[in-house]
Amino acid sequence: MDSSVDEPLPEALSEFIDEVPETDTSLVVLNRTGPEPLVSLLEEAFDTQDVTVAERQVPEGTTDVVLLLREGEIVATTPMERLQNTFLLINADRYRTGAHGLDEVDMPEVLTGLDEVEFEVRGFPESNKEKLLLVLISRFIEGRALQAGEGRFDVSFQRFSRLDDEYGTRKVYRWLGDSAVDVHVYGVRDEPVPDSLDVTVHAGTHDEYRRSWFVVFRPPDGEDGHIALVALETGDNVWRAMWTYDPGRVERIGRYVAQNF
Repeated sequence: MDSSVDEPLPEALSEFIDEVPETDTSLVVLNRTGPEPLVSLLEEAFDTQDVTVAERQVPEGTTDVVLLLREGEIVATTPMERLQNTFLLINADRYRTGAHGLDEVDMPEVLTGLDEVEFEVRGFPESNKEKLLLVLISRFIEGRALQAGEGRFDVSFQRFSRLDDEYGTRKVYRWLGDSAVDVHVYGVRDEPVPDSLDVTVHAGTHDEYRRSWFVVFRPPDGEDGHIALVALETGDNVWRAMWTYDPGRVERIGRYVAQNF
């Protein structure tokens, strides 16, 4: 286990976001042959983020692929077609009304690879894409937990009514509850959690219950696959967020949740 798991816990969930280091992160559309508006959509999605978007043409290179670069090094690639079908040309309703996006191989690696980056995203109508990124990552974490079939899963909903209002969400959590994953849900009890969901319920009303959006998966001891999303609502439908695959940090986030919610 990463030694950071033994570090003291912060006083607020937001401090996990504060820990994110600054990195030179960029998305590069390589040898585009498709419509230019797709690049514009990608630029708009990251226009206010610490992620630059660029387009390049190189001789004899692969066409219509998106590269994720960290400090100038390529760390992930995704065909533009997959990116447009999972992010650029859809809205959040695809993930809320169905169970789309739970298969890890379908997720665009150039997006799931944006871990350890701080985001400040806006929801609809201010932005069609910014908050969608967090919805996509949430579904990605749920899918990883389902695939693992066991481990510990903690998730906040702000309001428990969302578990029943969104068909796709309810279906995913029925699957998780039926698995051997230890599922814990957190939120304000505006409505009861459906009896059909085999989950452990943590209800509260303090500020972090009302403002936080976290999804944390910790696999069984000795196994890989840790991942956690942490987001805090800082304004009306405005979220400050990050996600991480670092086992030590994920464990610390899980410990914070257990002690403070």
